[in-house]
Amino acid sequence: MSEVDWESLREKAIEASRRAYCPYSDFPVGVAGVTTDGRVFTGCNVENASYGVGLCAECGLVSALHLGGGGLFAAVYCVGGDGQALMPCGRCRQLLWENGGPACLLMTPEGVLPMSQILPQAFGPDDLATRSGH
Repeated sequence: MSEVDWESLREKAIEASRRAYCPYSDFPVGVAGVTTDGRVFTGCNVENASYGVGLCAECGLVSALHLGGGGLFAAVYCVGGDGQALMPCGRCRQLLWENGGPACLLMTPEGVLPMSQILPQAFGPDDLATRSGH
């Protein structure tokens, strides 16, 4: 994948945020990602009355990726209800690392950054194989 259409990803993320289920926080989040082979997936946050079991938008995005055949994300754009770039939480950064890798690009409030800068010294699947002691 050579060029990322960031505006198209932003529009798809905004559309996804409009489908968010967030009656408790009133903080809709939408996300869109494009895979290395050009497929686009979206996700939105889904809250729950038992606050701690709510799902971040990135969880939905990763679920959609695997439901759609898997692969790796090349670029991801996450937005809040105002349509502006939103930095994913720590848990979601880990999800994006594992499903995009260090070169996956993320639109942030400070511009486009690779996951290697978003989550430096990340722990991933390779660490399980090489550091498990087995």
